[in-house]
Parts: sequence; structure tokens; C-alpha cells
Amino acid sequence: MSHETVYAIASGKGGVGKTTTTVNLGTALAEAGERVAIVDADLGMANLAGFVSLSPDSTTLHDVLAGDESIDDATYQITDNIVAVPSGTSLNEYAETSPEELRDVVSHLREAFDYVFLDVGAGVSHETVLPLGLADAVVLVSTPEPAAVHDSKKTLELTERAGGEVAGLLVTRTRPGSDISYDEIAARLETPLLGTIPDDPAARESVYAGTPLVVYEPAGPAAIAYRRF
Repeated sequence: MSHETVYAIASGKGGVGKTTTTVNLGTALAEAGERVAIVDADLGMANLAGFVSLSPDSTTLHDVLAGDESIDDATYQITDNIVAVPSGTSLNEYAETSPEELRDVVSHLREAFDYVFLDVGAGVSHETVLPLGLADAVVLVSTPEPAAVHDSKKTLELTERAGGEVAGLLVTRTRPGSDISYDEIAARLETPLLGTIPDDPAARESVYAGTPLVVYEPAGPAAIAYRRF
């Protein structure tokens, strides 16, 4: 495929909207007719399934990385054009995984889908760094808070060490009229500003509903921003 296919959605800090971004970018593209796979690459703290009301059968990405199941067995259709590959929540299953097997998973999905989004865990563990180098490009997600921006710098450095490439920064939970310059935040990180997603109460509501925001409140400001992005 000529365009970039695999994107790692990453952040240095948890709770900044990384999984929300993964789910809504994937859903918006699927609604536009693209074939999309979203992968919970946060092996230690899996939570993607809950964002899309998915109750996976016994097979998850953990089983695939442990060499017990195929990637097809861990792939679940959410709706038209989009599938999810959830990770397991059992610590015992996590202990048996071999993160290096993610390379083959990504290679398989790359051939089968127009876009693949890897929801990457926060932190500096091996399973966090690995997807940053496997993706065609990394989208950094951060709120404007100083701690989140500071941790984004660490993710930038980790991406460089993993041999990956950062596409740019997406700033979430922005507020109209704020005196914060999002361009300055991106400049401080020495990466392009890809876009901003406004703070929207519907985002939290959509998580509790287990429905992507772009479906739950399609005319809301955050949903519109995700579609534009």
C-alpha cells in the first residue's frame, strides 16, 4: 500500500484520551469506507474492549503473543469495516506473552486492512517501546497539562530509540478561549501539531455507554474534531 498503514497512538501519561482517540479515529475512517483494525497493544492494562462494548471470547492478543492462537481467532468484528483485537486482563496470561510476536501480528494486519491503529500503553517497558518502532508513524496524544506534555517528550525519545517516526502531536481536552498556545506546545516538543480535540462531556459519557463518541454524539464538538483529524 502506498500510504502509511500502521499508526501507533501513544502517550507518556495515562488518562489523556489515547484509547478514545484510537477508537474514534478508527470508527470515523470505517464510516468513510476504509477497512480498519484497532489493536489493544497495552498488554499490561488492557481497556480497549470496554470502549466499544466488546466482550471477547476466550481468545485475546495475549493468546496470540503466547503462541497459542492465531491472530484471526483474536479478531472481533465491531461493525461494518472495523475490527478490534483486544488484549486480555489476566496477569497470568500477560506473564506468558512474548511481545516480540507483535511484529508478526502487525505484519498480518497491515496486509489485510487499510489502517491499523495500535493503542500503546504508557510507560517505558519493552512492550510499550516495541510498537513505536513497528508502526509506520506515531501519533502523540497529550492534554495541555505540563505533566502530560513533559511525559510526551519521553515518548518522543523512546520512539527515536525504537527506530520509529513521530507524525506529530494531537492535543486533547482543549478549551475555547484558553490562553494556552497549542502550537507552542508542539514547538517545544519539536514536532508538528496535527490537531486539537476540544473538551467535551460527551466523551466520558460515550465511554460509559461503550459506544464510540463519533457514533454516540456525532454532532458534538469532539466528534466533529475527530472526523476532521
